[in-house]
Amino acid sequence: MLPSESRLRRREDFATAVRRGRRVGRPLLVVHLYTGGATAEPANPHSAGGNFLPARAGFVVSKAVGVAVVRNRVKRRLRHLVAERIGDLPAGSLIVVRALPSAAEAQYADLARDLDSALRKLSASSPTGAGQ
Repeated sequence: MLPSESRLRRREDFATAVRRGRRVGRPLLVVHLYTGGATAEPANPHSAGGNFLPARAGFVVSKAVGVAVVRNRVKRRLRHLVAERIGDLPAGSLIVVRALPSAAEAQYADLARDLDSALRKLSASSPTGAGQ
């Protein structure tokens, strides 16, 4: 399960990841990654102490994906997949995973493949423009 301190909850955090981060699209999802977030919130009540912030993840699953039962199933799968991979992200990173409508019929393995592919592409790309 994804720990509470590793979850994005505030609108500003989602906006930072989406607007200032890098984006990679795949057939089932779009992943936004902002790696310049280590000092974005010095007064975060969820921080482990000092200026260290863990990588944090948020999920966007719109009504276009399906009814509530389907959306919640997609969110549960994505949370589990990201929880397994969040330790590989740089400290302070913000990641937003947006499910596309095709994710509703996707198998767990297909979601895992697309997420891994997106994260590989993001980690391979140069982080120099991430902290603009």
